[in-house]
Amino acid sequence: MPLGLEVFCTENDLCSDIYLKFYNYQDRDELYFLIATYIENHITEHTAESYMLQWQRGHISNYQYLLHLNNLADRSCNDLSQYPVFPWIIADYSSSVLDLTKPATFRDLSKPIGALNKERLDRLLTRYQEMPEPKFMYGSHYSSPGYVLFYLVRVAPEYMLCLQNGKFDHADRMFNSLAETWKNCLDGATDFKELIPEFYENDSSFLVNSLKLDLGKRQGGKMVEDVELPPWASGPDDFLQKSQEALESQYVSEHLHEWIDLVFGYKQKGSEAVAAHNVFHPLTYEGGVDLNSITDPNEKVALLTQILEFGQTPKQLFTIPHPRRIIPKLKSLSRTSSHSVSIAESPVSPNEESFEDLTEESITLAWNNIAKLKLDEQYKIHKEAITGIAVTCNGSSVFTTSQDSTLKMFSKESKTIQRSVSFSNMALSSCLILPGDTTVISSSWDNHIYFYSIAFGRQQDILMGHDDAVSKICWHDGRLYSASWDSTVKVWHCVPGETLSNKKHHFELLAELEHDVSVNTIDLNAANTILASGTKEGTISLWDVTTATVLHQLPCHSGTLFDAAFSPDSRHLLSAGEDCCFKVIDVQTGMLISSVTTDEPQRCFKWDGNTILSGSQSGELLIWDLLGGKIIERIKGHTGAVMSMWINEQCNSVITGGEDKQIMFWKLQY
Repeated sequence: MPLGLEVFCTENDLCSDIYLKFYNYQDRDELYFLIATYIENHITEHTAESYMLQWQRGHISNYQYLLHLNNLADRSCNDLSQYPVFPWIIADYSSSVLDLTKPATFRDLSKPIGALNKERLDRLLTRYQEMPEPKFMYGSHYSSPGYVLFYLVRVAPEYMLCLQNGKFDHADRMFNSLAETWKNCLDGATDFKELIPEFYENDSSFLVNSLKLDLGKRQGGKMVEDVELPPWASGPDDFLQKSQEALESQYVSEHLHEWIDLVFGYKQKGSEAVAAHNVFHPLTYEGGVDLNSITDPNEKVALLTQILEFGQTPKQLFTIPHPRRIIPKLKSLSRTSSHSVSIAESPVSPNEESFEDLTEESITLAWNNIAKLKLDEQYKIHKEAITGIAVTCNGSSVFTTSQDSTLKMFSKESKTIQRSVSFSNMALSSCLILPGDTTVISSSWDNHIYFYSIAFGRQQDILMGHDDAVSKICWHDGRLYSASWDSTVKVWHCVPGETLSNKKHHFELLAELEHDVSVNTIDLNAANTILASGTKEGTISLWDVTTATVLHQLPCHSGTLFDAAFSPDSRHLLSAGEDCCFKVIDVQTGMLISSVTTDEPQRCFKWDGNTILSGSQSGELLIWDLLGGKIIERIKGHTGAVMSMWINEQCNSVITGGEDKQIMFWKLQY
């Protein structure tokens, strides 16, 4: 039952943190609101998702992320019964050199401590099968006051004496050796304890008997003094240093999400916990017993004591698999700004750079300077809002669609409209240019998709593919993807007209992705294997294009979803909606991992995975630091909403189309 209030003091020299316990949550909440009333600078309330994207992209360490998760799960260093829990990482305590490149050096993070030894687990499972309900696999927990003080007895002996009725534990059961403790956690019938944060920090005093405590004499006659360290550690400080390096190693970064699933995530409870051999006594779980329903005071005290001393499972933070961390396995180039880029390894010599390297480097440089975007030219070319922009490969011709029902071709060189085509009297919603710059495709509110030949200057074909307005189209490798207000996304195979005698395109419907409501936007990932769709009710769906099946579906926004786009590495999907929010989804797991609130709706955007360039409802261009959740720069732009945005491959040239009927050309100047 949550009855505590922890007050953190930022002025560490003036006062210490305060941990308060209440008898009921009403008194706790009342004091909280009274304190909050007098705080001038309110701190933003953090959720697990606010840290997840930072961790995934390497902006916070594994240690920092675990501390954040413990804090969010109501674990505190001021509460021994709910002390922060950290994993055993290293499994090698006998070698003279710690090799962090060998997987065998590390503990299997996909299994709880109790499941690491198969023989012991088999015995525990046999007992579990024979046990009446409520069943549990482990008779003790991985975190309890006794285990915390087992590690901290040399710096907090008074707490151990209080817990042990004025005596230290038997000398042979003390924290004598890292190797012994690890072996006991692997083999002991009732020992399943994890570690505490101190093992990954800088203060090694808990490993040293600097207070010269009389902790007893072991069976061999040896007095209990400092903790015996593994051969690969030259001393306590070196041990902590190597433990930190292990925690931040590539192996742990690749597997830490598996341990998070066990302790804070979806394998903590239910059938997934049973399958993962991760079932503890019912009293260790939040909500395992309703203490308010117990009227006998003696029974209540006995239960409370059992819960406090036996150990408590952290509050569950995640109910679906936790995303993996993104591991840069490629060489990395340092940058003067906070951003870095991974460049593909190439067979060229160290003094040479491939074309791909230089292109990637120029893109990173552009995004690092995106706040220096300047308006170059602007033209009013339509009679209504501009809905789509497409540019030929050489950049000479700009095609735009508008709610005025026209497709226009604008020449950058002559600064004039060279073509103006109207397919019907209904608004056009988007456009794209097919490879080779010979054909423009436009989607319309009249339910049709129009193919326009640039070379011949005429309508080439019509695809009558939907029962309501077509809202967005994408193209890849002979396939057309069309989203519609008729609640479908359709995948078409298109054979170009030139290869057939009738000069018309041939269309074959390959798949129909059905939704509950109107689909407003779609995007394809870089490999063109996953399609994201966003609806007018704010739901995001991720589809496997090859099987036409939905991978993930989650309600992201309240209201219409305006735009959605994959990150360049396809790990994440960013969306913007009329609810004034940016949302980031982890593509692999379908988990919402970040949310940024905006002052007004953002109608369209481009992003590089870290930085967002968005067009707002009011017409401004905004540059966002997604990981920091803040605006870097505001640039005055259109006099109405920014409806569409195009950016070139080098990311140094931008074109926007607005509700004010104008197209604006932007250049990076640095």
